[in-house]
Amino acid sequence: QLQLVESGGGVVQPGGSLRLSCAASGFSLEHYAMAWFRQAPGKEREGVSSISIRGGETDYANSMRGRFTISRDSAENTVYLQMNRLKPEDTAVYYCAAAYGSDWYYRPPSMTDAAVYDYWGRGTQVTVSA
Repeated sequence: QLQLVESGGGVVQPGGSLRLSCAASGFSLEHYAMAWFRQAPGKEREGVSSISIRGGETDYANSMRGRFTISRDSAENTVYLQMNRLKPEDTAVYYCAAAYGSDWYYRPPSMTDAAVYDYWGRGTQVTVSA
C-alpha cells in the first residue's frame, strides 16, 4: 500500500519547537518533490513549505520563512519539517504531500496548486498553547 505517514505533532508552548516527519511506505520518494500543508479549524488549507526532488531548492510561506525548515533524507525515505519559535496561530493539522515528475527536480513544487500532488498523508495535529 502506497502511503505517507506524518508524525511528530503534539502540544507545545509558544516559542517552542517541534520536528514533523513524513515517511513514505510502499514507494520511494526518489522521484517525488515534497511539501507540507496545514489546515486550522475553520480555515482553508494553506501551503507551508516545499522542496525539490534533489533537495537543494526550497520554498516557504512568508509567515513561516525563517522559523521553519524543510529537509529530506533519501536513505530514510522521509521528509522533515523543523518548526521553531512556534506561535498559537501555527496550531493546525499538518499534512505532507508528494509530487511526481522531473518538473520538480530543480525547483520546489507549487504550494497553491493541490492538483500537482499525487499522494497525501492523513495529517498530524500541532497545538501551540500556553
